[in-house]
Amino acid sequence: MKIMIVRHAEPDYSIDSLTEKGRLEARLLSERLCKVPNVLDFYMSPKGRAIATAGYTLEKVGRQAEILPWLAEFRGLCLDPDRNTVRHCWDLKPRTFHGHPELENPDTWLSYPYFEDSNVQTIWQETTSGVDSLLSRYGFIRQDPVWLSRNNTKGVIVLFCHFAIGMAVTAYLTHMSPMTLWQNFCMTPSSVTTLVTEERVQGEVVWRCMQLGDISHLYASGERYSTAGLFPEVYDGRDTTDPPEWGR
Repeated sequence: MKIMIVRHAEPDYSIDSLTEKGRLEARLLSERLCKVPNVLDFYMSPKGRAIATAGYTLEKVGRQAEILPWLAEFRGLCLDPDRNTVRHCWDLKPRTFHGHPELENPDTWLSYPYFEDSNVQTIWQETTSGVDSLLSRYGFIRQDPVWLSRNNTKGVIVLFCHFAIGMAVTAYLTHMSPMTLWQNFCMTPSSVTTLVTEERVQGEVVWRCMQLGDISHLYASGERYSTAGLFPEVYDGRDTTDPPEWGR
């Protein structure tokens, strides 16, 4: 089986929808996704920007998507020691992240001191329980270090969601620390991340990432990618992932 994790197109956070560029990205994305064979089901976050992105594809294929509340972004918050304010746990400065090796280990990342008095563990449990529940519909049961599968198929499920929750799902399925993905990789707007099962022993499955943050549908149409979610490539004094044009 395959799981396709789709980040929403370029967002307009002020109205929880898409920018004009985001609507174009979503249309180009839909031209790609409507050609994916054997899609079993579509799922989406309850957030408007994810619903708007999914809408273009769903209209093309004449399908509906089920809303999964836990896909509504990874909502874990903690004290950011660099800024002395409460922020998303997935946005630490590089020196802080690399100064705590436990954050890179999937078995110890939750022991980070600034997560102790936060909701990060609760949201992580919500996320992993959500993944477990969803995959159980298709006969997958997690039994470390593998997943057991009663009836693995070559079908596809598509999740329309957000950067941080998409990375969290990817980390859980591949047994990685989500902090490693949050800090070192990026899912740009409208990107597609694909995970596929490998069943080398009958009934025992592991998940393998085939592509992460793929935006070939944008490149094919000559559309530039959005930098929403990326800090400046070259220092310019900004400490935000908002594209510079948003501040004009």
